[in-house]
Amino acid sequence: MGKVGIIGGSGFIGSYVTKQFLNNGFEVKVSSTDISKKEKYQHLKKLYNSDRLSISELNVENKEQLKSFVEDCDIVIHSGTPFQLDTEDPKRDLFDPTIKGTENFLEVIRNAPKVKKAVLVASVAVWNTNFPLPAEGKSASDNFSEKDTPFMSEESHPYAQAKFIANQAVNAFIEKHLDLDTEIVSVSPVGVMGKSLSDREDSTSTGLQFLFKNKIAPNPFIQMCYDLDVEFALVNVKDVARGIYKAGTLNGLHGKNYLLSSESYCVSDMTLMLNNKKPKNKAKIIYQNELADRELGIPFQSIQKTFQQYNS
Repeated sequence: MGKVGIIGGSGFIGSYVTKQFLNNGFEVKVSSTDISKKEKYQHLKKLYNSDRLSISELNVENKEQLKSFVEDCDIVIHSGTPFQLDTEDPKRDLFDPTIKGTENFLEVIRNAPKVKKAVLVASVAVWNTNFPLPAEGKSASDNFSEKDTPFMSEESHPYAQAKFIANQAVNAFIEKHLDLDTEIVSVSPVGVMGKSLSDREDSTSTGLQFLFKNKIAPNPFIQMCYDLDVEFALVNVKDVARGIYKAGTLNGLHGKNYLLSSESYCVSDMTLMLNNKKPKNKAKIIYQNELADRELGIPFQSIQKTFQQYNS
């Protein structure tokens, strides 16, 4: 089936992506920022076909390490950018690894003749840095799809701004290099929910579920979510992994960026479902998923089912 390199392949989303490729017979190489910290990736050793798995140390800001990581891969998945809500130094912790890491990745891919497909795991923030609040000029109930003009505000969270700028770099790179032998595709998940494959405690996504389940507000962003009863567009982590796998294995997708989204619920309903109770309101479809459904063949699971999996 070939070899795939998965940058960030032991994280919340990345672990499910690793599982997808192993299940389908690929040889899989996963990166780790510190290979001595086995607790960050040891859960992958329990996966089916884990004899086809290897772990390599990688810092995405180190171009030489990147070259070494991708040179023997047919497909490369980049899901290794940091997702942090609290940081003392946004430039060091978010902007540099996200933007510079993406720019390095693109340059390395361009000069890696064996790599035929590269998938970048972006974020809904590349479409709207105000997420989960609506983009400027839209109300909370207005639909959003890939046809909408991306919105960016310097008032937005540094994580969202970094992802937006990194995606601009991807688009500019594709426009500049029309003779690429490598197909480049992006996927942009909304709020990713579900049960983790590991016991790691450094996942922001699983941390958010814990906070919303227990109504804990450790920072102004989370408190704002409670105060406004913010409506979140959500998606199951398993569906995101399937979307990434399809983006990596289907041909003819060069330059596309797919929103991966299921349903939207307000935070109060998320709290109810995370505590095994029924939501008071019906689900809405705000961020559209038709393009991913049609071209990637992803039937998105309901969020009630997603939270049932989280609690199982």
